[in-house]
Amino acid sequence: MQIILLEKVGSLGVLGDVVNVKNGYARNYLIPQGKAKRANKENLAEFEARRAEFEARQAEILKAANDSKEKLDGQTITIAQKAGMDGRLFGSVTTSDIAHAAQGLGVEIARSTVRLPDGPLKAVGEYDIEIALHHDAVANVKIAVVPLDDK
Repeated sequence: MQIILLEKVGSLGVLGDVVNVKNGYARNYLIPQGKAKRANKENLAEFEARRAEFEARQAEILKAANDSKEKLDGQTITIAQKAGMDGRLFGSVTTSDIAHAAQGLGVEIARSTVRLPDGPLKAVGEYDIEIALHHDAVANVKIAVVPLDDK
């Protein structure tokens, strides 16, 4: 299916590109999320008429992502969890735990933006992770998992 991208999408392209994707990807993800429209004459004409509006909206989104990146870059987020004597956690630190802890830095992030390449954190220690606020704005953050003091 041919679609027009309304924003930058991973490995597909940038705003305004007309690309071919599988039907299911377009119908189930890109179009409902507002990231693309079907590439037909009416939609192409409408896109060209509103191109400046789309570009301005994307510039605002990128500026907000870069502002959040500046707040987060190089920060250490400390998360206290129950742990055994050997340093293993009872449970794990997940993306939602990290997103919730980032609110303490004054940044609202979605849990889907947190990248944990090795899965949930299951031991006490320090971990370097990435938070993908936008395709062009990725913050590097250190997560310090400490044992919870049960006193």
